[in-house]
Amino acid sequence: MNVITSIKLYIEKMCSESGPGMKTMLLDKETTSIISMAFAQSDMLQREVFLFERIDSGRSNERMKYLKCIVFIRPTKQNVQLLAQELRSPKYGSYFLYFSNIIPRTDIKFLAECDESESVREVKELYADYLAVNPNLFSLNIPTCMQRLNWLPDALTRSVHGVVSVLLSLKLNPVIRYRSGSTVAQTLAKQIFEQITKESSLFDFRTHENGAAPPLLLILDRRDDPVTPLLHQWTYQAMVHELLSIRNNRVDLSGIQGIPKDYKELVLSGDQDEFYGKNMYANFGEIGSTIKGLMEEFQRKAKDQKKVESIADMKNFIETYPQFKKMSGTVQKHLCIMGELSSLTTKRNLFEVSELEQEIACRAEHSQQLQRIKKIIGDERTSINDVIKLVALYALRYERHANCDTSGLLQMIKSRGGQTHIIPSLIEYAGTHMRQGELFNLVRIAGAIKLTRNFIIGLKGVENVFTQHTPLLKETLEEVFKGRELDSMYPAINSELVPFRRPPQEVVVFMVGGATYEEALAVHQLNNAGYRVILGGTYIHNSTSFIDEVLAATENMQFKHTKSMLRHYASSDNY
Repeated sequence: MNVITSIKLYIEKMCSESGPGMKTMLLDKETTSIISMAFAQSDMLQREVFLFERIDSGRSNERMKYLKCIVFIRPTKQNVQLLAQELRSPKYGSYFLYFSNIIPRTDIKFLAECDESESVREVKELYADYLAVNPNLFSLNIPTCMQRLNWLPDALTRSVHGVVSVLLSLKLNPVIRYRSGSTVAQTLAKQIFEQITKESSLFDFRTHENGAAPPLLLILDRRDDPVTPLLHQWTYQAMVHELLSIRNNRVDLSGIQGIPKDYKELVLSGDQDEFYGKNMYANFGEIGSTIKGLMEEFQRKAKDQKKVESIADMKNFIETYPQFKKMSGTVQKHLCIMGELSSLTTKRNLFEVSELEQEIACRAEHSQQLQRIKKIIGDERTSINDVIKLVALYALRYERHANCDTSGLLQMIKSRGGQTHIIPSLIEYAGTHMRQGELFNLVRIAGAIKLTRNFIIGLKGVENVFTQHTPLLKETLEEVFKGRELDSMYPAINSELVPFRRPPQEVVVFMVGGATYEEALAVHQLNNAGYRVILGGTYIHNSTSFIDEVLAATENMQFKHTKSMLRHYASSDNY
């Protein structure tokens, strides 16, 4: 179960089926991202793809009959119309049509009628309709999927297509379970089930021998765990996303002073960058030590490169130079990123902020935590956005506490010019009335009392005081693999497939409202322990994009649960 491998196999298939010779690729906005996240441009050049064009943007009318054209697009109505125009007056010698999902037969018939010159050689469905981020993580790139806490119709359709495509590419016909009490999870589960039933011939995979349980598709709701996306992260991939933002495996550093011109936009792909692939789950301290080791190795090699004294040395230099150049780029790239992460951590007082975030998420010590939050709000070094996240965590944990002082904290945020309406929106979105089960009652830390507060900051490593929190997802998956009774919390849509209490071998989790890199780390750890899990979400959130999603989902909504406490701090439209 590896989503990057699945996408790569499909792209390989397109390139090989079109045969030898120069090729161009005709893509839409989404399939451009799908391909660029799986292969670098140099990889595509090796497969004789020399030109990339977008079907939905202005293109030249120059005819290039000597080129073969691989068309890889989503089967949307707009794309079918644009492709029909292309086939009526073809620019290229021959066309190989690949759709990233199931396409209606009527559309195929319509395209065949438009192909008067009979230039189409191949028409196929290849189920690569999602962004493969890590081997165990996919995204559908939908930043906001709800309005007034219900599905946006386009987001629902896209989610159905995306999840069905993942199941087809991994050859899984699963039991579908959804979070009870979540209408968005239930609606998605029903529509996926209807699609699988309608296309039953496509899902006719071999049944599991020896009475093994069928795979499981588990549809969860982000609102059950609003804490994970709000916490500051300390593993490399998650930390880069939280502080610098990763979009389609790219990090934009153009707004930062002193960054060399060639490093304004960096590609971070575990598949294309060996160092990143090995270290994406390492914590901040470990990465510092690893980069130091990489630097020392690089300096050693740089000294060796200078000793070119004989013909044999010259030959050796020419052979090793590309490798040396690549290593030089890797070192420089990760030094740029680490330098910026280190500088932001110090500038924003993140060690202190993060420690308190973890304490609020993992322990109930109301009065002590309230005093510490007030102290941090008063510290000008702490950015207002970090303050809002701290108060958000406090409001979620102590929403029903007798001495809850969220209003007092909001007054302090207001005096610093912060956006106070975020907190009531978050409570409406994921307060106690919305969550199933109790998020904070779980004892989440082993030996929390014994944690040494021994800060060895810098290269020696971030103490585990910063990584006490475990996402709810990890506990949910552990329950699934222990074969616990799931029907009450996660009812099954297609219950006839449910076996007698046998835990599934393969699980695909889809998070409505977006997943996080901290959850991807938990899935990675489970996979390392021998389980087989893939995690996906409507989006991959950091705290900023999560707050944006919360605000979009609660916009123009009547607030029912925060009237008494927060009347003065939300938008008047909400009351």
